[in-house]
Amino acid sequence: MAPKSDSTEAIVLNYVNEQNRPLNSQNVADSLQKFNLKKASIQKALDTLADSGKISFKEYGKQKIYIARQDQFDIPNNEELASMKEENAKLQEQLEQQKKAISEVEGEIKSLQSNLTLEQIHEKEAKLRKEVKEMEGKLDKLRGGVTLVSPEERRAIEAMFSEKMNQWRRRKRMFKDLWDAITENSPKDLKEFKEELGIEYDEDVGVNLQSFSELLQHGKKRTRGQ
Repeated sequence: MAPKSDSTEAIVLNYVNEQNRPLNSQNVADSLQKFNLKKASIQKALDTLADSGKISFKEYGKQKIYIARQDQFDIPNNEELASMKEENAKLQEQLEQQKKAISEVEGEIKSLQSNLTLEQIHEKEAKLRKEVKEMEGKLDKLRGGVTLVSPEERRAIEAMFSEKMNQWRRRKRMFKDLWDAITENSPKDLKEFKEELGIEYDEDVGVNLQSFSELLQHGKKRTRGQ
């Protein structure tokens, strides 16, 4: 049910006085939509208030601009303005202090939220205990001399490793023969020529064929000793 005309005038008058700035009927209608007032009733209320002298208005062409009567407001003098400015500065300082305090509290909350809960601590402890138990079981097997890799698997791995080592030696020999043939009568500095071609020796990348060969021999000796 729409408000009565007198209540519409009261609502419009209260709004104009609260805003205390130039307004047209559309401004007022947009802001008072929550009261379910039609623009026509708002326009009528504005005109009635202006005619009765409760608000002021000025006409700019076809448009009317309404504003609250300024004689109803207490205008502060210079001393009051200075006092108000000082009070405002104090309030601003208090506001900044409150913001800082809120920020610190929020930081503490985030820090607490990032910590593990008691339930999560118990779950992690149980998981770690399980992992420790599994590792201790493996350690006991190793101490007891239990073979973790079967002889068949060991022989297969050693055969594959030996084959790769043989390929490595063949390729290394093939490269040496080819490199010697290319550079035999070359006037270029061999080190600079190698860098120019982007060639890297085993030693350049920290690899040594002999060390891998010794690893294979050591594995075979250990197998015979078992």
